[in-house]
Amino acid sequence: MDTAAVYAQFAESQALNGGSPTYQDWARGIAADPELRALLDTLPPAKRQPNLLFAAARLVGAPSAGWAEVRPWLLAAWDDVEREMRTRTTQTNEPRRCATFLPTLAALDSPVALIEVGASAGLCLCPDRYSYLYTSPDGTRTRVDPADGPSEVLLHCAIEGPAPERMPEIVWRAGLDLNPLDVRDPADLAWLEALVWPEHADRVETLRAAARVVASDPPRVVEGDLLVGLRDLVDAAPAEATVVVLHSAVLYYLTEPDRSTFAGLMSDLRRSRGVVWLSNEGWTVLPDVAAQLPEGLSPQFILAEDGAPVALTDPHGRSVRLL
Repeated sequence: MDTAAVYAQFAESQALNGGSPTYQDWARGIAADPELRALLDTLPPAKRQPNLLFAAARLVGAPSAGWAEVRPWLLAAWDDVEREMRTRTTQTNEPRRCATFLPTLAALDSPVALIEVGASAGLCLCPDRYSYLYTSPDGTRTRVDPADGPSEVLLHCAIEGPAPERMPEIVWRAGLDLNPLDVRDPADLAWLEALVWPEHADRVETLRAAARVVASDPPRVVEGDLLVGLRDLVDAAPAEATVVVLHSAVLYYLTEPDRSTFAGLMSDLRRSRGVVWLSNEGWTVLPDVAAQLPEGLSPQFILAEDGAPVALTDPHGRSVRLL
């Protein structure tokens, strides 16, 4: 897909459905702008992503304005923006996604060894350190707190289906990322905040609170490729625990055949090691998962357990509909 099509699709799908008129405006502008597309096309394909461009621009100092004002700024600041794009990757670390994983994690009976691929700074490796408030369609509310008491992070999530009533017992955790971030590093935290879309101020506040919680005892996040380093982490997990490998909005950034290779790796780990695979990805990312949904559903993200859909989720963790 060429750059114009990528940005046009982003404008009318992710930005529209994700509630960002700013990014929809910017993406439409890029899609119709041959001068800026030519600059983007000097970058490797993986570095031309809308989220990466827009976050890098905001990190450098892009105005919070419409495309007509942002365009001349971007052309003038292109060298600085390009430098950030070449050295960084899209590493959105949305702790609210823990609320969509928790019902499935809480249903596991045995202690859990949790592994996240594409872990960024590891905020989603700590679901047992946040508090949750689930609201059902009839208004019923269910609150779940960590074992040692309420957390300063309270994640609100609309839920259709049974709400979890307990925390999973996570006895070991580790992450894998091409470029691990550290929430104790102000520069890394600034990048995580730049990745949050401009209209989503509440997500920034949640991110900062989660970063404070995680900074007190950060999980181990190993530098490595998910196709290469995952087996080592599985082997390092305690034998008495159920190993759960999860990821959210990660495989979107892989291309074929790497997505299929990863799915094959997970199938092998399930058979050979009893690993539980939890994927939370856009509905186009894993076609075999999407094909199992009942007709008539229009999901944004699909949460799947071992390749079978178990829930429809909001990309930023605001809601979960259990199937």
